[in-house]
Order: sequence, then structure tokens, then C-alpha cells
Amino acid sequence: MAAEKARGEGEEGSFSLTVEEKKALCGLDSFFGFLSLCKDGVKMKTLLNKAIHCYESLIVKAEGKVESDFFCQLGHFNLLLEDYSKALSSYQRYYSLQTDYWKNAAFLYGLGLVYFYYNAFQWAIRAFQEVLYVDPNFCRAKEIHLRLGFMFKVNTDYESSLKHFQLALRDSNVCTLSSVEIQFHIAHLFEIQRKYHSAKAAYEQLLQIESLPSQVKATVLQQLGWMHHNMDLVGDNTTKERYAIQYLQKSLEEDPNSGQSWYFLGRCYSCIGKVQDAFVSYRQSIDKSEASADTWCSIGVLYQQQNQPMDALQAYICAVQLDHGHAAAWMDLGILYESCNQTQDAIKCYLNATRSKSCSNTSVLISRIKFLQNVSDSWNSVHTASHHPVQQQVYTQCFTTQKLQGLGKDQQRPFQTGSTRYIHAACVDNQNQNGNHTLPQNSKGDTQNHSSLHIPTSEEQKIFNFTKESKDSRSKSLSPKTSRQDRDTSNIYVNAKEHSKNIHEITSVPISSLNNEDSVSPNLIIVDNPQLSVLVGEAMDSVDHDSRTCDKVNNVHPTLHKKPDNLTASSPSSASSTETLSLKVTEQMHTHIVTSFISPNSGLDTINGGPENSESSISVSVGLRPRPQIIPSMSVSIYSSSTEVLKACRNLGKNGLSNGHILLDICPPPRPPTSPYPPLPKEKLNPPTPSIYLENKRDAFFPPLHQFCINPKNPVTVIRGLAGALKLDLGLFSTKTLVEANNEHIVEVRTQFLQPADENWDPSGTKKIWRYENKSSHTTIAKYAQYQACSFQESLREENERKTQVKDYSDNESTCSDISRRRQKVPFKTIKCGINIDLSDNKKWKLQLHELTKLPAFVRVVSAGNLLSHVGYTILGMNSVQLCMKVPGSRIPGHQENNNFCSVNINIGPGDCEWFVVPEDYWGVLNDFCEKNNLNFLMSSWWPNLEDLYEANVPVYRFIQRPGDLVWINAGTVHWVQAIGWCNNITWNVGPLTAFQYKLAVERYEWNKLQSIKSVVPMVHLSWNMARNIKVSDPKLFEMIKYCLLKILKQCQTLREALVAAGKEVLWHGRINDEPAPYCSICEVEVFNLLFVTNESNSQKTYIVHCQNCARKTSGNLENFVVLEQYKMEDLIQVYDQFTLAPSLSSSS
Repeated sequence: MAAEKARGEGEEGSFSLTVEEKKALCGLDSFFGFLSLCKDGVKMKTLLNKAIHCYESLIVKAEGKVESDFFCQLGHFNLLLEDYSKALSSYQRYYSLQTDYWKNAAFLYGLGLVYFYYNAFQWAIRAFQEVLYVDPNFCRAKEIHLRLGFMFKVNTDYESSLKHFQLALRDSNVCTLSSVEIQFHIAHLFEIQRKYHSAKAAYEQLLQIESLPSQVKATVLQQLGWMHHNMDLVGDNTTKERYAIQYLQKSLEEDPNSGQSWYFLGRCYSCIGKVQDAFVSYRQSIDKSEASADTWCSIGVLYQQQNQPMDALQAYICAVQLDHGHAAAWMDLGILYESCNQTQDAIKCYLNATRSKSCSNTSVLISRIKFLQNVSDSWNSVHTASHHPVQQQVYTQCFTTQKLQGLGKDQQRPFQTGSTRYIHAACVDNQNQNGNHTLPQNSKGDTQNHSSLHIPTSEEQKIFNFTKESKDSRSKSLSPKTSRQDRDTSNIYVNAKEHSKNIHEITSVPISSLNNEDSVSPNLIIVDNPQLSVLVGEAMDSVDHDSRTCDKVNNVHPTLHKKPDNLTASSPSSASSTETLSLKVTEQMHTHIVTSFISPNSGLDTINGGPENSESSISVSVGLRPRPQIIPSMSVSIYSSSTEVLKACRNLGKNGLSNGHILLDICPPPRPPTSPYPPLPKEKLNPPTPSIYLENKRDAFFPPLHQFCINPKNPVTVIRGLAGALKLDLGLFSTKTLVEANNEHIVEVRTQFLQPADENWDPSGTKKIWRYENKSSHTTIAKYAQYQACSFQESLREENERKTQVKDYSDNESTCSDISRRRQKVPFKTIKCGINIDLSDNKKWKLQLHELTKLPAFVRVVSAGNLLSHVGYTILGMNSVQLCMKVPGSRIPGHQENNNFCSVNINIGPGDCEWFVVPEDYWGVLNDFCEKNNLNFLMSSWWPNLEDLYEANVPVYRFIQRPGDLVWINAGTVHWVQAIGWCNNITWNVGPLTAFQYKLAVERYEWNKLQSIKSVVPMVHLSWNMARNIKVSDPKLFEMIKYCLLKILKQCQTLREALVAAGKEVLWHGRINDEPAPYCSICEVEVFNLLFVTNESNSQKTYIVHCQNCARKTSGNLENFVVLEQYKMEDLIQVYDQFTLAPSLSSSS
């Protein structure tokens, strides 16, 4: 070990490590960073400093020629002392010297903690994901899931965040948060995803816990109160306000010092007309949480309702002084100036509001500003008094109809002294609530009610802040300042600091703005907990931290965002509670023993290579290494017999293999490809789309057509006139026929905005974005057919009206300002797209499915040469037909097909579709763009900005699919589609029997595992079925399949032997025909052969499957589980031995 070498080499110097000190260092790592929890923390810190000094002296003496593990140990020691810059430097050296660094889970974990500290969430997520990939049983896996949950929440990837919180909750090991706190975060994720009934049920379930900590209970009651105020959960307004007030009053009984609860209570009182009670509550809120821009803004609205304009003016001024980017305060102040006929001042206020990234009514304000400018010009030119009564009447109408709406955000003075660790997980909501403050209406007497001028407050925004407090101190409410950011970018930075004290606590921290450009919406909760960093017990002091660490991180990762001087939060649109949840560290935290970072057997041998600077800024990015080979070398040849394989893998480990990766054990985790080099010239970024024109049936069955389509050099092929050449009856898939056949069949509906095909704008229409919002619901074929017909009739009516009004357009439209042009983009028309209509039932859709048998074999739904036909059961939409029903503008957002399989799409018509296609080699570039835009490449809905792609030298195929055309999407191709007219499309997936297809499918299988996403295609199950059913003559494909069989055979044998040796009985279960491949019910990885089922599930015959890793996390000795076996080892051995390379065919079919 490095410590051994350090002692030996250090004997000549003043520092050396004794045997006792080495043992102490090894034991210290058992706390995984909980250094402050050691009985003799000061002594341990002294020992760590001595060890670091000893190691550094040896580095200098050896001129840097020491083994790589030495730097890894040094990084761990510096991390324990919270010297993050030195820890990062040491990790960099280890990374540069150790080519297989990814095998060291402890290194990846420590590196992830450093990235986490520096707010480099993108890199921290990758490091943590790789830890779970290479070692799913890692001793701090629960802590990793917890941190991933927070980071994904910050990035507004709520589905991923929810999954990781749920995985953390089911793990019986210890971590930073208690189970009730994790349950609270899960409930809050339901809330910010607008799943209000699920959130309400989860909150109420928490309240049923008898030992629920007081601060947790106060926060839960606060959330329930605010949800009842904003959502229609219990009936009419009077009832919901009564419930809201009751919950908030109970919350204040638990925590009377919560300024946020007082503020919410004031909002509720104001809503029911109890003005005096509202003022008292606001006053209490200010007393408890000091300066809050939201509170002052709401006080201003209340004064304005009471016809006290001067008092309202003072309140609004207080609000904008506290938060210069407070859009709602600026808008309300503008309305106030309008009511006093101070038009120019009103315009300035509205302009300030539009400059705020939190403003959700930019288009309305721009329209209002233009109107006021016209009115001002008119007043200056006419000078008549007749304008004033009319305008004043409009103002009066506005103020008599407006209702109170604040923003629900506590704000306090920045916490400028002390050291605290903040981990922010903000959530975004944009749903309006009743009683919004509205703008004055225009002079034309338009009675349209504009959207709210306040930021909506229907959901909670939460920032989770972990700190430690001393055992003797009482919980205190910290008050960091945070700035508001646009809801679509939703970037949050974490100021990682914490108090050097010992009691866990979740503290509510109201937030405020830090600069003149950004602002924060009301709804943020901050949770303080001392031990969020597993390797870190106490954090660095906060003095000058921001400026120092920002430079260091940017030197390491130039692509990372520079952290501002203060914390920034994504723009929430609703208020939330911010309360204190007191938590205590359990004694298990102090005594839990885990694998030591320091290996007692490693030496400090020198390595070949020159000295390097320990402060090197080499990037430790997990994405810099080349993509792994699908078939790397291995100790056991794939041409070995099953007997030799099983003999080689006997007694490999008492617990069996810890993972089930198809890639070899020595392969690094999968990574997205880098952009191909050299980059394409600009003139080749719009390549022509490969198109084949068919004239007759013979052309369709011509063998070169098949070879052309599956050629990896062709990412897409359009087969023109296929339906006509084969005489396909496309009328069988028309809307009319579908309604006649099965009018009650289910249709998934996506509600979208109608936009130009090559553009994607935010809801305000002011900027292009990647995120594409489309809400999901369900209906029937009959109802969607009616919508489709109505949409067509409406379009005809609009077209006729447009023709009659052409002459009415003035020339002024062409000379409008940029602001006016932006305004023309909104409001976007809402449309509905019908997708995922299942046509797999042969009884219901017999005629339709029979018609598709006319197609050539390589594009049929079922064929011997289609890998998906060998899965053995139906995977909806992949080896079965699905249909889409569209109106103009309907979109299928950007994606790759499940497991990178090929796709077939036929346009039924009568309208056309426009396609955008990017080759598979560039999916890594699109993945990077998604990460920059806080999107999940695999799970989120996104529509690429073509300008971004062209700037990154990404080629884009763009073409029109007409009725009867078949589009072949090759393996791994990225694509997105928009309907030009009214049309239906049918689609399914195909798996050509090629090495290219199998390779990409396996790579995506592994990438999904890394990303904790379920693979729809069970590649292990499929590989064994291919070995049973197919004779393979392609050497490359054979080697890949054979290797997969070898790896799984080794795992089954090793795991089975380990279970038997541990006295665990393996029961025969078998497998029936057409039974779907089993997946773990917790982590959703494929489980092959040996199924871990709970005793209760087994007795009830429900067979809820767990993988080995999840089973051991639930029950370490598997005492609550039964192990079921689906295949006999003799059967697997026979399949493995009989799968041999077939002789090559003289001609392809």
C-alpha cells in the first residue's frame, strides 16, 4: 500500500507513518468522510496532515515517478480534510497515470464528490453513474442515489430524480437523510410534476408516522396548505381556503418562527377578504424572515386594493430594491403608475419587468408597452382632455377586478458570515392560479383578460440545503441570496459549504435575488443537513470561496458554467414553504464499516514515465476516453467448450458477480461518441437524402434494395412509391376505416403548440429553445377522428377568411419593430397529436396486418431475418404495428429508436410529413446539447435548434415523406418529424441480422443501464434465443453473440455456486412460452435465469422479481428472498456448445 511505502521512504525524513498510524488511516476511511464524527477528530486531522506531508515529500523525492494508486490515496486524504483543490489535483494525476481508472469505484466516488462540491453537476452525475455501473453493490450506493436525485431535480429532470430517490428509499443502508426526509422529497417531486393528488396522498402518509420530526411535520403541513390554496383539491374556493388556513395554522403550531408559513397564511386571508388578518400575517412574515420582496409585493397589492396608492408605492419600491429582477413587483408598479396617468414611468416599469428572466408574460407586456407609446404620442399631438376620462375608466376597471396575487417567496439578507453547505434542488412550475393581477385593457375596448402579471404560484419550488449545527445550538434559519433564472435553462449552482457542527437539520431558507437581471420565484424550500457529503465531515470556510473555486474548476473543465458570486436558482413560478427539519445522525453513521479507500497490500513502486506537476489541470472528464470495443480480449476464449468455461469460472467469488453487463468485465463504461473528425465543411451539412424510386413489385423485392437500406453509410433511406408498386390498400389505415373497425380503441394524445417545422420557441415566443413541451392524455379513435375532421374544417374556414381579408392588411405590418415581430409568434395555437395506437391484436386488425405481408421480407413486422421476431413475445410498437393520427404541426420529438433498432414508417396520407435526420455518429453531440439545456437525451422531449447543429458541424438530412412512401431509419439514427398536413402513419421496428445492428443494440443496452433506464429489448434473453434459432455465418456477429453467451454463462454458474455455498436453496421455476423477459421491479435491469423473489410474493404467486443487487440491499443475507431458476444449467451449456459459426452462404437472400 501507499502507506507502507510512505513509512519506509519517510524514515530518513522527519515524517514517517507507524504501523498504528497506518491502521488508524485505514479505519478512518470506514467513515467515508464523516471525519467530524470520530471520537478524536482533532487527532485524526493531525494524522491526515502528517500522512499528506509524508506523501508529498516522497513525490518530490521520487520526481513524480510513483505508482498511480499513491495519488488516489492522496486525493482521498485531501478530500477528508476538505481541501478540494488538492484532492482534485491528486485525482487528476491518478486519472492521467491509470488507464483503467474506471475500475476503481472509490476513485470515481471521490471524484464525484469533488465535482459535486464545485457545482459541476454534469461531471458529478457521470462519475456517480459510473460508480453504480462498475460496482452496483458499492457501499455508498444509497448516498449516490440521493445525490443523483438532488442533481437531477436541479436540472428539472424530475422523472430521473424520482427514480433515484425511490431507489435510495428502498436501500436499507444508511445515508445522509432519514427515510422520512426522502419520502418528503418524493412527495414534493409529485407536486412539482403537477401530480397533485399523488403528492397530497404522499404528504398525508407522512403525517401518519408517529415519530415524525417536528420540522418535517411543519414543512409537510405547510406544503399541504399551499397546495390547497392553489389547487382545486377539495371543492369550491371557500372550502379549499378553509383547509389551507387550517393546515398553515397547524404548521405554525409546529414551527411558529416560519416566515414562509406566515406569508402563505397572509395570502390565504387576503384571498377571502380578511385584510386585517392578512396584514398581521405579512407583518409576522417580515419579522421572522426579514426582508422579502414577495411579501412586500403582496403588501403593495393589498394596499392597492384598499385604495392606498402611496402606501402601495412604498411597498413596491421596497420589493424592487430587495430584488431588482422581481418581475411581478415591476408590473404592479407599472399598473400603479398607469392609474396615476404617469405613462412614461409605467413604460419604464414594464420594460424592467420584461428584462427579468422570470417574466412569464413578456408578450402581453410588449403589447401593452406598444399601446402606451401610441397613446402617449397621441396625447402629445392632440392635447385634448377627452382622452383622460376614457383612459381613467380603463384603469379603474382594472383595479376593481384585480385580485391579490403575490409570489410566495421569502427573501432575506444574504448570510455573509460563517460557513454553510448549500445543495439546491429547485423545481419549476408555470401554472397560473385564480385571482391573478391583470393588465389594463387596450383602448379598443377589448375585454380579453390577459394572463397574470404575477409569476404563478400554484406549486412549490424547493432548494435543499444541507448544513450541520453543533449539538448545543438550536436550529437557525439561514438566508442565502439566490438569483432568478429562466425556467427553460433552470441552471442551479451549489455553494458547497457547511458548518462544523454535529446535528442534522433541514432549515427553511427564504430566498432573494442577487443581481439586477435575474430573480427568483416564490417557491423554494431549503433543506439543511450536515452530512450530505459522504467523504466530507466539515466543509471549507465560505470566505472568498466563490472566486477561488470557480477559476479552478474552469481550468479543469472549460465547458463548465462559471459559478456566480452567489447562488443562483432556476426560475420557479410558484411559492413554496421553507422550513426547518431537525435531523440527527444515527449511531450507525459513526460505526458503519465500509470498504477502505486505502488498500493495505499496495506498494509505492515507481512507474515508467517522467515527473508530472501534481497541480496538473488534466481533465478528469469521463467522456474523454474512446468508446469501448464491443468484443475486447478476455481470459477465456469464446471458442472454448462450456466445460472449460465453467471450470475457469469456478469459485470466482463467494457472493458471485456483482453485475450483469454484456460488455466484458475489463471494458470501461459506455460513453457517447465524440463528434467525427475532421468536421464536415459547411456545404455538406445539408446532404441529399438517399431515395429509391420504385416502379413495380420486382423493384421492391430486388436484393440490392435490402443491402442499400442496411448499409451503415446510409442513415436513412426513402423508398418512394412503395404502396403503388406493391398495390397496398392504404385505405385500410385511413381514419374512416379505423373508426368503423374499432372506434373505442385507445389513443394516446400529446397536446402541443403549432410551430414552424424548423423552429421551436418558448411559450412566450421570445427565444428558440430545445425543450419541447407536450402533455400526455388519452382518448378514443372515434373522438380523435372527430377532432381531426373539425381541425380540417376549421382550417378551410380560416383559409377562406384569410383570402377575404388580404386587402385589409396595411403596409405598416412589414415595418413593425423587432418586438412586434416577436409578438406575432404568440400565442401559439394548441394542437393534439394521436400516437402509440396499438395494432398488434390480430383479431381486431386482421385485414390491416394481412395487408402488410405484401411488403418485402426485410421490412416486414415478422420475418426470420428480423432479430425482434426472436424475442419470443410482443413488445408493443417494436415487433408490432403502431399507428399515429396527425393534424398539421403534429410533432414526434427528437429520439433514437429503442435499443437503436431500425425503424419502418409508412405515410398513409393524405397529407405529407417533414423529416429531420442526423447520422448515428453524431448522437453524442446531440446528447451534449440536451445536457446543456437540462434535458435527458433518452427520456425528455426535445426539438433541436438547427442553427446549433450547423454551428457544431452536424449534418442534417431533411426531406418530405409523401403518402405511400416508406422511410427506413437505420440503426442508431437520430430523427424528428412534423406533419405538414392531415395524415396517418404506421410504424414498427426491425432488427437486421447484422453485426452493426447487434453492436449498436448492445451498446445502447449498456448505456441504458448506466443511465438507470429500462431497456425495452432484453438483449440477454434475445441473444440466447438467437443462439437457439439462428445459424450465423458472419464472423463478427457470431463473436459478439458468443461472447454474450459466455459472459452470462459465467455469471449464472458463479452466482449459483455462491448461493449454494451460502446455504441458499435454488428452486426450479421454469419458463412458459410467450412469457416476457423478467426485469428487476426496483432498478429495472434485465434479470436472466436466477430470479430473486420475496417470500411473500412467492407464496402469493405474484413473483415480483428483484435482481441480486437490489435483493441484497433490501436483505443483506437474502433471508427474506426465494431464488427461482428458469433454465437448467445443462440446457444453457447445450445451447452454448451447439452455437457455432455456420459456413458462409454463396449468395445472400
